[in-house]
Amino acid sequence: MMASEEHTLLTREVSVGGSARPSPARPSTGPRRHRRWLVPLLVVVLLAQMAAAMVTTAMQQTPTIDEPVYVATAADYLRGHRLRYNPEHPPLGKLLVAAGVAVADPRYDPSYTGSQGAVGRHLLYESGNDPWRLMLGARLPVIALTLLFGLVAFAFAREVAGTAGGLVALALYAFSPDVIAHGSLATLDVPAAGFVLASVWLVWRARRRPGPYLPLAGAALGAAAATKMSALPAVPLLMALAAVSVSAAGRRGKLLPGLAGLAAGRRRQVLPALVGAAVVALVALAVVWAAYLAVDPRLRFAPAEPVPAVHGLRGRLVDLLPVPPAYRAGMRVQFGLEDYPWQGYLFGHLYTGSLWYYLPAALLVKTPLGLLALGAAGAVAVVAVRRLRPAAPYLLLPPVVLLAVAMTGARDFGTRYALFVPVFAAVAAACVLAPRRRWAGLLTGALVLFTAVSSLRTFPYYLPYANEAFGGPAHTHRLLHDSNVDWGQDLGRLADRLHRRYPGERVWLVYKGAGVPSSYGIHAADPRTVAPERVHGLLVVSDSAVAKAHGRLAELIASSRPVGDVGHSISLYRR
Repeated sequence: MMASEEHTLLTREVSVGGSARPSPARPSTGPRRHRRWLVPLLVVVLLAQMAAAMVTTAMQQTPTIDEPVYVATAADYLRGHRLRYNPEHPPLGKLLVAAGVAVADPRYDPSYTGSQGAVGRHLLYESGNDPWRLMLGARLPVIALTLLFGLVAFAFAREVAGTAGGLVALALYAFSPDVIAHGSLATLDVPAAGFVLASVWLVWRARRRPGPYLPLAGAALGAAAATKMSALPAVPLLMALAAVSVSAAGRRGKLLPGLAGLAAGRRRQVLPALVGAAVVALVALAVVWAAYLAVDPRLRFAPAEPVPAVHGLRGRLVDLLPVPPAYRAGMRVQFGLEDYPWQGYLFGHLYTGSLWYYLPAALLVKTPLGLLALGAAGAVAVVAVRRLRPAAPYLLLPPVVLLAVAMTGARDFGTRYALFVPVFAAVAAACVLAPRRRWAGLLTGALVLFTAVSSLRTFPYYLPYANEAFGGPAHTHRLLHDSNVDWGQDLGRLADRLHRRYPGERVWLVYKGAGVPSSYGIHAADPRTVAPERVHGLLVVSDSAVAKAHGRLAELIASSRPVGDVGHSISLYRR
């Protein structure tokens, strides 16, 4: 029933004389009156549970491997106003982290010299700061941004598939273990993926109003490129999508007067489309420059560590980019990292180099089965249902293109390199409701519930999550390593376990992470530095070290008895 009808219904009142006359209209007091509050309430509930999960995780986890570098760089931005550390990642994400670092107000010595890893340890453990308080402050801005991107996912899906679809997308996003895990850290993966999502949504909206939304899309795209360089492949793609949106707006007669004049007499409206693409690119470039200028208006770049030289075609392309010198230096560092022979671990197999299918395989392990099913079904629906087809390139091309590029990378370290896949899959899943069949709604609801239960069961150990088909988080370390399982996040939990269950015992520790065990009350020796027969007591090994174990460590593990684990990321053995 239309809203106007709800508020103008008249009742018939019989008078004493038997004639009927209209009575004054009364507002409806039935369920329709409260229905308008249901959607905002559900949105708040979904985001509130996500916020609770992320804040709890942030409070319980010690620094992961990358976080001290980002936090120290953020502190250097605040106190030194210089571009010195971590050039391989642009500054915007670290400027967001700096907002939380400023609130924590740590002691920081700008005159300290050392590598970016050393300055991170110095800030957290050698400067008199409370690492728990500092890390929580640094993580809170990323948590807030992750929640805002949840609203973007909801808005995008609602515009494509309706309000119910928006709620489905938000639920899948809010219960995604990978998004929760990395959204609760002071890292750059969720901000980069979220800014890409926001830019695609704004380009989609430009189909109706290109004037205001194309510059906004360019700003979001620039924010992504100013956060992680892995977002750069999205720039030409978003330019192409902007051209598509301008063409669609031209067919509807929604172009601005200037663009409409350009389009006059042109069947395909090529010129307005090119102008729209250029607007997105230029605004994105302006945001990248603004991020560097916000750190140092003079753009001084004095790297703490050498920047490798890049020759050949890659070097010439880097030199041609109209970006700040520090950005080009960061690209050279990234190319240098790509040339290094890293080790990978997949399904129990340790290898050197990279596997092209690593990321798809890892995503199959670490994405909830409900999200996998609904994302795949949504991708089919957006192509098969005629009224949804205009959204297909916006929902499908960005994750496909970015994943294809990421699959060529040399670092098989985790699904964090492809977080845009579950994010876009959540939005695409909304399209499953397009057929408007009751069975589709019931099945979608069941799969969303299954995803929620799977996510809640892994609380608060989101980093080592694996779906039920692969045995759950307790078995992830047998399949994957590094940030998929063990990123150094459980040092604090290990300290609690040793204090409660193993007080006074001799502890031998092989820890992979950026934390300093002694700062958490862990006093242990490295078992690899003594003869195996002298190693008695409790052997504690990070699961990434277990995956790569060889030589003496492999012998020690093989001759020890497993007695438990901490956070599904650190294994305990008795000798």
